[in-house]
Formats: sequence, C-alpha cells, structure tokens
Amino acid sequence: MIRPARRSAGGRPEDHAAPDPYAPPVPARELTAVSADGARLHVEVHGPVDDPPAPAVVLAHGWTCSTAFWAAQIRDLAADHRVVAYDQRGHGRSPAGRRYGTDVLADDLEAVLAATLAPGEKAVIAGHSMGGMTVMAAAGRPGFQEHAAAVLLCSTGSSRLVARSTVVPIRAGRPRTWLTRRVLGSRAPLGPVTPLARRILKYATMGPGSAPHMVETCARIVHACPRRVRHAWSQVLDRLDLDDQVRQLTVPVAVVAGTADRLTPPGHAWALAAALPNCLGLTELPGLGHMTPVEAPGLVTGKIRELVTGHVPGRLTGHVPGHVSGQATGHVPGQVTGRATGHVPGQATGHVPGQVTGRGSAHEQHDDAGIREGA
Repeated sequence: MIRPARRSAGGRPEDHAAPDPYAPPVPARELTAVSADGARLHVEVHGPVDDPPAPAVVLAHGWTCSTAFWAAQIRDLAADHRVVAYDQRGHGRSPAGRRYGTDVLADDLEAVLAATLAPGEKAVIAGHSMGGMTVMAAAGRPGFQEHAAAVLLCSTGSSRLVARSTVVPIRAGRPRTWLTRRVLGSRAPLGPVTPLARRILKYATMGPGSAPHMVETCARIVHACPRRVRHAWSQVLDRLDLDDQVRQLTVPVAVVAGTADRLTPPGHAWALAAALPNCLGLTELPGLGHMTPVEAPGLVTGKIRELVTGHVPGRLTGHVPGHVSGQATGHVPGQVTGRATGHVPGQATGHVPGQVTGRGSAHEQHDDAGIREGA
C-alpha cells in the first residue's frame, strides 16, 4: 500500500533540506510490508526512488526507536541513494503484532526487502542495536542473502545483553544482572520528556558529551514507544542468543561501537568482530554511548557510503521501488514492481578494529577524529 509524499504549496514533493538534521524527513513514498504472520510494517522510501542508478540502503532501527532515529542518515544519503527505512513491529507507525522474537525480526526484515527491492537487487543494510540483531537473525535466510551486499552493525551484540550491560553501576555479577533485568524490563510508563527524563536517558544510552539537542531527539523517540511493546521486546533481548547466526553473516560487515555504551558495552563489538567470517573492521568511538547514529551521524553515514562504494554491484534493470500492486500473499505485499541500483562513490573513513582477538594486530589512533581503529 503506497501513500503519496507530502507536497509543498507549489505542488512539489518536499525535499530533505532542513535546518535540523534530526527532524524526520518526508519520504518520497510510503508503503506497507506484510510479514509472514500477517503483521503490517510501515515502510518509507526516501531519495530518487524512480532513478534506476540510485543504489539502495536499508535501515533497521533499534529497541524503542523508529524510522525517525535515522533522520540524519536519511537526510544525507537521500541525495544520491534510495533509502529504505521501516518501523519494527510495535514501534513508530507499525502496529504491535501477536508474536515477538528473533525469528519475527528476521521475518519482518525479509518482508521489507521483498517489498522494496527487485529480485536479486543488492543493498547495504545497516542495523542499530536491535536492528543489528535483526540482521544477525536474518543472516541465514534466503531473502536476506539474496539482497544483502554488505552490512553495518552499530552498537549491538549477539548474546548476554543483560549480564554485560553496565546501566546499573555496580560490579558485574548476579545482583547487577537481577537489577538490570528489572530496570530494562520495567512495565512502568516513561511519561513526558522532562529534564529528569532527559538526564536518565542520557546516562543510560548516550555519552557524557552528547549535545542537548541529541538527547532531546532520542528522548522524544524513546518515550513515544508504547510501554507494552517496550516490555515485550525487552524480554526477547533478555533471552537473546544469536552467536550461531553471527557466523552465518558471510557478507562484508563493518562494526561501530561507542566506548561509553552502557547498553551494549564495547566487549560485544569485539566479540562480533572476532566471530564474523568477513569483518571489515571495528571502529571504536571514544566517549560515545549507545546512540551512535545520532551521536556521530557523519561517521555512521560515511560508513554506509563506504560500504555502498565498495560492495554494491552495478545497476540492475527492472522495477521501480515502492510500487506495489495486487493483494498481499504470504509475507510479501503483493507484486512489487520497481528497481535498479548502481554504484556511488562515498567518503571513505577507516573502519578497522583495535584489539580484536583472532584479527590483525595493527592499531592506530586518529587524533583528529578521536576514533580508535586497528586492522
């Protein structure tokens, strides 16, 4: 199902230029993907959707977030990429489904890829937090393997999320795990975005140097998530174990992590970089927290551009993205007509891990950007 983009007074689609990089951009097209169990997912397509050479990028957000979380990346990439962003079930404009679990995350991503990409079309897929876990869960799926050219994993992990979290500031052990489970799995409403709420969210999810407008953006997005949905997905994250699926993620993968991340501390990123069959590297961002696409928007966007440049093959001919006709069948919404992709030069920024077991040992500090990298 497609909804037309909002238009300006002159009748033209509103563009992505705006003073606030975190204001949600207006999509060129909106559609509904139908997952395997019938759940409906809100999907947005941004950028030159009718331009065959435009390469495709697919963005999967994290727990308690929405497509608005990727606003800065969408605003930049939509100038020369076809950008697909979707609301995970129960988040944003996607209704809550009857089921929750990693299989459901994989089903939903496959449905989105089928609804927005032509058969065989490749895309760079970026996942933040639970969005990264979505990518891992889908790694062995035929629908994912058909479309994934390369992956960016931001601030995520594959297992033991509650035990490794440092949100509760005490020594690791059973008491911390017990308390963390109750904090993250709380059913309490978050309420309005108040100064206290901003301080709590900043402490738990962002680096100490995060600018007030970044904190405000994240607070409004997180507080908009229904508490029932927040609790339901917290239970999935508590039991998460995707270590086997990580080894099935054979496409090129770049990993980004903040060193001050309390929800998925850097140890998760080190473990991913060591386990991934084709890890391009790990970039550690000193002093940044869990919300890396908001805290370091330019770097995350640059990583996506770099992956497109290096791994998205030449253009395909065929359908135009976002055009859906007919009745939904199975987990694919109708007949999707659309697509082509191409190759756009990006801004290469290094992305290799420091101190990763089983990987290379070279290590350098980029003082100008404050980014720790190694090969």
